[in-house]
Amino acid sequence: MSDRVNVLGVGISALNIPLAIAAMDRAIRHRSKGYICVTGVHGVSEAQTNPELRGILNRAFLNTPDGMPMVWLGQLAGHAAMDRVYGPDLMLQACRVSKQTGWRHFFYGGAPGVAERLAVTLQRRFPGLQVTGLHTPPFRPLNEEEKAALRQQVADARPDIIWVGLSTPKQELFMAEALGWLDTTLMVGVGAAFDLLSGRVRQAPRWVQRCGLEWLFRFWQEPRRLWRRYFKNNPLFVARLFLQKTGLRRYSLEGF
Repeated sequence: MSDRVNVLGVGISALNIPLAIAAMDRAIRHRSKGYICVTGVHGVSEAQTNPELRGILNRAFLNTPDGMPMVWLGQLAGHAAMDRVYGPDLMLQACRVSKQTGWRHFFYGGAPGVAERLAVTLQRRFPGLQVTGLHTPPFRPLNEEEKAALRQQVADARPDIIWVGLSTPKQELFMAEALGWLDTTLMVGVGAAFDLLSGRVRQAPRWVQRCGLEWLFRFWQEPRRLWRRYFKNNPLFVARLFLQKTGLRRYSLEGF
């Protein structure tokens, strides 16, 4: 477990990618089960009106800073080494070190065909990468029969890590509920990483990411899907942060 920075009641792990990979390695070597959330402004904002999600984020093995605002807030709080732990970057580094660690991977999520495309892409990039299973779930909660089938599939695949590529808060709710009955050590929710790394969606240039403008790049690609997330949640996040920093947090913005 890492130190955490309190951002509107959500504890963001004060780490970077090397530290996250080291923590994952310790967990897998000791078979210490846990889930990892990759959380930015969107996740913190959703948690303001969803107490269940807030609890899930705060109970996570790691709740990594996905997005430069989380990094900047952490650095302002004195965590100079804190840096962005972006879902696609974390996934790539985990695949890169798997040649030495022998980690086994399972991909859960994405639109039909995306997990398969992702597996091919990553195995070409990292020869010898062990992808032991793939599963594309329906766009609804699993029923009991589907849960039983997934449980058996994962037991047969014996992955060390299940990468979950769903939206927030769907992926966090799923990981918190499923970790206890799936035979794996870690589950990692990486959101759009499946689409980005498979090439289905174009990724923002690195300089755009480091400037904290990736949200604008993504909105330009998918305005109808993302307008509410960015043009409602982002201003609310700033307003809530102002209230927290000025000691006026008791005033609620939940109705907006």
